[in-house]
Parts: sequence; C-alpha cells; structure tokens
Amino acid sequence: MALASPGEEAGGGGAAAAAAGGGGGVGAEGVVRGGGGGGERRGGGGRRAGRALLHSSHMYHEAKSSFAHHGVKFSNLEVDLPAMMAQKDKAVAGLTKGIEGLFKKNKVTYVKGFGKLASPSEVSVDLSDGGSTVVKGKNIIIATGSDVKSLPGVTIDEKKIVSSTGALCLSEIPKKLVVIGAGYIGLEMGSVWNRLGSEVTVVEFAPDIVPSMDGEVRKQFQRMLEKQKMKFMLKTKVVGDDTSGDGVKLTLEPAAGGEQSVIEADIVLVSAGRVPYTAGIGLESVGVETDKAGRILVDKRFMTNVNGVYAIGDAIPGPMLAHKAEEDGVACVEFIAGKEGHVDYDTVPGVVYTHPEVASVGKTEEQVKALGIPYRVGKFPLLANSRAKAIDDAEGLVKVVAEKETDKILGVHIMAPGAGEIIHEAVLALQYGASSEDIARTCHAHPTVSEALKEACLQTFTKAIHI
Repeated sequence: MALASPGEEAGGGGAAAAAAGGGGGVGAEGVVRGGGGGGERRGGGGRRAGRALLHSSHMYHEAKSSFAHHGVKFSNLEVDLPAMMAQKDKAVAGLTKGIEGLFKKNKVTYVKGFGKLASPSEVSVDLSDGGSTVVKGKNIIIATGSDVKSLPGVTIDEKKIVSSTGALCLSEIPKKLVVIGAGYIGLEMGSVWNRLGSEVTVVEFAPDIVPSMDGEVRKQFQRMLEKQKMKFMLKTKVVGDDTSGDGVKLTLEPAAGGEQSVIEADIVLVSAGRVPYTAGIGLESVGVETDKAGRILVDKRFMTNVNGVYAIGDAIPGPMLAHKAEEDGVACVEFIAGKEGHVDYDTVPGVVYTHPEVASVGKTEEQVKALGIPYRVGKFPLLANSRAKAIDDAEGLVKVVAEKETDKILGVHIMAPGAGEIIHEAVLALQYGASSEDIARTCHAHPTVSEALKEACLQTFTKAIHI
C-alpha cells in the first residue's frame, strides 16, 4: 500500500511504487491525499504543468523574436493566456488519466482522500467524495512528496504572493514579477513569465544562482538569462512584505546585513526551496522517526524504524526530483518482494528546463577538486556545433570532467537546446563507468547537437576535431 502525495494524482514515487507493486504481484492500494495541487505537491501536475507552460511560452517567444529572421512573418501576434492555460490543463489531465490507466492495468485499488497512518498496517482515509475508510496492508510506503518552503516575514496567499502552484495558474500576465529563490523552479517559472512579457527580478540569498550547478556553467547560464532580460539580486534577503496596496512591496536587505530597500511587484513567486510533506500524516502516532528537517529516516531498503513502514522520494533525504522518487518507488517494492532493489544517487540527472536547458549528472569540477582527485576537463562550445549553428540556437557548451589517470568520467554538464535529452548518454556512461574515450570513439549522427558531447569527450582525453 502506498500513501502517496497530495492532490488529484499520485506523484512519481507513489505512482511508480503502486504500479510496480501491483504489476509485480505484491498487491497495492494507492492512497492519494486529497486537496488542491498535484503529484509531488507541485500543483496541477507539478513540473509537467510547468513543462507545458515553458513550451508554450517558448513558442510565443520564438514567434516574436526569431521567426522573422527565418522568413516567417506575422502581421499580428498576441498571447491568449486562457487558451495557453487550457492547453496546459488538458495535457495534465491526459497524463493523470494515463496514471489511473496504469493503476487499473496493474490491479491497483485507487483510493482518493486524505490519509493518515493509524497503525503500522493501517491508513485511515477521509475520502474526497465524503465519508471515511480504513485501508489495511502488510506494508505501507510513504510517498507524500514535498511542499513549498516558507519564508519568515513572507505570507503566501496564492493571489499576490504565490507558490509554484499559483505561478502555474495566474489569470493575467503580471507587469512586474519578483521571484524569491534562484533554484530550478524559480528560474523556470521566471522564464515563462519573462517570455510572455513580465519584467522579472530574481532575488537570491546566496551569492550564486543554482548553487548545485557547476560554477563555469552557472556563470554562462546566468549571462544567458540576463541576455533574455531577467534581472538578478544576489546576496539579498527578503525580510518582509506589504500587500495592502494594489501590488506587493518587499523589504530587502543585504544577506550580510545592512541598509534596507524596497522593491515593488504585481506578483511575487516564493521559490526558496522545498520541505518534506511529512507533518500531519500520523508519523508520531506510529513512532516513525524523522530528522530535524522533517525527512523520514530509512535504511538502505527504504524501511523506517517501524517494521513494515517504508518511505521514498521527497519524504526522505536525497535530491527532491520526481525521477529519483520513481526509482526509489520501484526499488522499494523490489525489496518488499524479496528481490534486490538499487538506486545509484550519483547518477541521478538534474535538468533546468529553461531555454537553452541546463542538464548535469555526476560531480562538478568544484566537487572533484575538493576531493583532491587529479582530473582533466574537456569543453566544447555550441558555436562550433553544426546543428546548433544551422538552427540558429548555438548558445551553450558541453563540459566533461574525467579522472586524470583512468579517464573515467566523473561528471557531465550541458547547456544546450534539448540538454535534458542529451544528458542520458552521459548518465548511462557514468552508470557503466565509461571513460571519455569511450564516448569519443562512439559514432554520433551528423548533424546533431549530441555531437557536442562527443567533441567535449575528445577534448578531454586528446583534442576535439572541430575547434
């Protein structure tokens, strides 16, 4: 039985666990915590809804800024925001039905409601359509996902001050948008509204955007976003808000302390991180242990300190990514079924779905240097890639970090159109312990953007051909 994330659908981890359990003969009842929002608590289908808006807004931006250069001209171009939102909602609804279809195919009983642990083998559910029930199971998997991290002095009302959920459902394009937090989601949502015409300012407490990103790639990424007219206020702390007027006034101060200032916006998006959604689900009553951050503590088999109760995804330590949660879910069910499950957290890719996209897997150059590992770096600019030049989309680079003595690939970092697709060649390479020479000597179709990875690997162990 999987106690899955809040919303109208199961999140990546809960859905995968339930489907794998049913399909594997373990048996599963997916219990979805009811209410607004979507799987993994990212709202309306979460990152999938975000992908839909990122694609739609990119199409508009291309039509506005690039089509004429390619000989395609419009006499009148405008944004129909209701139609754009309707397309997003249709896409999410179709994906939700697809998950329900998988449940049915794998004989998973789907119970919609707000669930709490009643015992190590029971979940009490307040049903979404009224009434209540108790679902019993030999094993329980907690896959409740994560929620928006709150900020002291800033109150999210989902009207003027919104979470990522609210940012996906705005009824009009804000003239001025302030994004608090320069992580994946903040930059993606900022990109959406920036393309549609908003003046976007990103406020970040840290000295850099996306702190987990390779430093060299991060700097190029920020320059690219600034070229797209996004503004950044780094090393800046938000200490309060005022929503008494038509818009929002945020009080700011330097992260290190100092003189305060005020910035005004029509809408403020709070995207300063996420926290596990583990409060109010009955953990204390059963005795399930968590750490100070609210993350459920599990062993290598995903079992908590309570026999028969497991946890996966955003609810436990590790990267808060839907695909990581899905891998957790499958591995957890394999363990329950008496098999051997496995998730290699060193090969979980991360993607920022802006344009160009930024994708990475493995270690950054800074991490390798800190570990004292002798290494080599190979880089290849998209300006030298024929496909990127041909389609007039050549901003970015591919960077490969490999161990000096063995040439084993330690990390790959890509900023390119479609980087989120290209990265999987690197993921597979890391999974099998490949060297940069292995990729460099693998034939890549021409012309493709993927050739940039081959060239970066050539540059790592010898010398690239086309620079």
